[in-house]
Amino acid sequence: MHKFIAVFLLLIMAHSSLFAVDYTKKAEVRRFIEQMHSRYHYKKDYLYNLFKHVRKTPYIPQKKSKKKVKKSSNQKSKPKGKWDIYAQMHLEHNQTNLGAEFMFKHYHTLRKAYKIYGVPPEYITAIIGIESYFGKNRGTYYVFDSLTHLAFDNGGKRKKFYRYQLQEFLRMCYREQVQPRAIKGSRSGAIGLAQFMPSNYKHYAVDFDNDGKIRLSKAEDAIGSIANYFKKNGWEKGEPVGTRVSYKGDRFYSLKTGIKHKYHRHNLKGIKPRGHFPYKKRVMLIKLQKANYDELWYGAKNFYVITRYNHSDYYAMAVHKLATKIKKRYLAKYQTAPKKDKKIYLANQEIDLKDIRKFYLHSPKKRDRVRFP
Repeated sequence: MHKFIAVFLLLIMAHSSLFAVDYTKKAEVRRFIEQMHSRYHYKKDYLYNLFKHVRKTPYIPQKKSKKKVKKSSNQKSKPKGKWDIYAQMHLEHNQTNLGAEFMFKHYHTLRKAYKIYGVPPEYITAIIGIESYFGKNRGTYYVFDSLTHLAFDNGGKRKKFYRYQLQEFLRMCYREQVQPRAIKGSRSGAIGLAQFMPSNYKHYAVDFDNDGKIRLSKAEDAIGSIANYFKKNGWEKGEPVGTRVSYKGDRFYSLKTGIKHKYHRHNLKGIKPRGHFPYKKRVMLIKLQKANYDELWYGAKNFYVITRYNHSDYYAMAVHKLATKIKKRYLAKYQTAPKKDKKIYLANQEIDLKDIRKFYLHSPKKRDRVRFP
């Protein structure tokens, strides 16, 4: 009997060793634990226990979809530019309809965020759409284990960055009283509907539903946190994001483009907005490389603010274009209802159509009216 128990225990230990790694054997991990203890008063025993059982594979297997979408021969042979490929990745898959539904479902929270921070609801919604597909894809990795691997094994030149994220992740878990090993997110440690990195929690995440907890897995806190992020990075209420401009030719090489270069509009000869653009400050030139030509845009300060979320002008343009489409779809779907239908029910919540129109149309004073791009 004793032999059987001993063999059974050995099997359990062998099985667990296949799926877990003892990181406390690494000197740099022990130094990290000492720093967490001396700087932030974490208990060494607690941290040693965490790092003794790091999952060997942080990835969480997903169920494979049985449906396979076949691409037509026309799609395969069609030439594409860099922007065409990027837009296909981030602006398709029914994002517009889902975005309009998300705005409608979370109308009151989005309106509250607009009142406090001045960020239009469609931009908050677009961020959530691109980052987590409106909450349907919040990440397929265990954050603690993934950050540990990146911080001490696989982070390359960014190991220092990932150690800082791991530090802030553990601090966030302590503040919010959550179990570090239970939280799921992206491979790099981004969490929730808003996909915040752990270092962003302390500065930007807010308890927007006032329940005493910050949970970016909830729409309310994610909405408020994104709006707060934009506001703290310089979002200007009522100012545009950008507009498309015209120029001579199919490809644009005459001036430097991108968020690092700003110009006074009167110096941009031969470049004109395609529509009304009442913006007096300096602008950036944003170039979208398409298959047969370059699409050129003016970028305002609010365009730059979006790039603080992700330092890519293509990312900011995807957010802007998706936000514009979501707003258009929202207005068409929820503001063209017959007048006799005074109320709409969604998710067991009664919403007055008059309240919905206040998103864009209602303002008590003229000076408070906002022009949306």
